[in-house]
Amino acid sequence: MYERKTSPNLNCGLDLIGEVLYGKWKIRLLWFIDQGHKRPSELLRKIPDATRRVLNVQLKELEDHELVTKKIYPVVPPKVEYSLTEFGKTLIPVIGALGQWGDANQDRLRDVILKRAVSSASH
Repeated sequence: MYERKTSPNLNCGLDLIGEVLYGKWKIRLLWFIDQGHKRPSELLRKIPDATRRVLNVQLKELEDHELVTKKIYPVVPPKVEYSLTEFGKTLIPVIGALGQWGDANQDRLRDVILKRAVSSASH
């Protein structure tokens, strides 16, 4: 398991948010769980670029940060569902606002992202 070499900087709200939401898929996981996609297989279908292992690690971190809860049903095969905690639900309006900003600026963002990708590929 990964062991952090330095202590996290937790001096302000942005540091704390970064610590809790750092991870390529965490924001999407929270959004999709809120939208009703609660089973790991459903989340994997919604985020096909992610591996099952990475999603499981990030779901575990979200659970450790008390943003989601995991329920395991006693059936064979085992059934697992995730849901947002009340604390996790408070992030949904923030994630929605970020998504709206991304939608409003998508052309510009695509251009700068593609320029950077081309630039780093030529070096």
